[in-house]
Amino acid sequence: QVQLVESGGGLVQAGGSLRLSCVASGTLLSANTMAWYRRTPGKQRELVASITNGGSINYADSVKGRFTITRDNAKNTVHLQMNSLKPEDTAVYYCNRKVGVFLPWGQGTQVTVSS
Repeated sequence: QVQLVESGGGLVQAGGSLRLSCVASGTLLSANTMAWYRRTPGKQRELVASITNGGSINYADSVKGRFTITRDNAKNTVHLQMNSLKPEDTAVYYCNRKVGVFLPWGQGTQVTVSS
């Protein structure tokens, strides 16, 4: 059974930092280009950052220079380091594949940034 479990969210003041983690079971993340997404009520899901197995990385313009995506294939984990957080970063964050059929979505992790 494939499962993605996100963690690391929380409440932080603007300018603060959080580090999100996504651990997979039942599948090997190393075979996939992985991504972090976020969703806020009333908005479409937004692709925040992605990383290929070879380490090529892309970021949404809104997070460039503030967020860093990394992966640890040995631990079947993907991370998102978020610095200089802004209130507009408030959302539920999820990890999943960037291309192909999505894996079953995890519960996500809530990030709330207060002004």
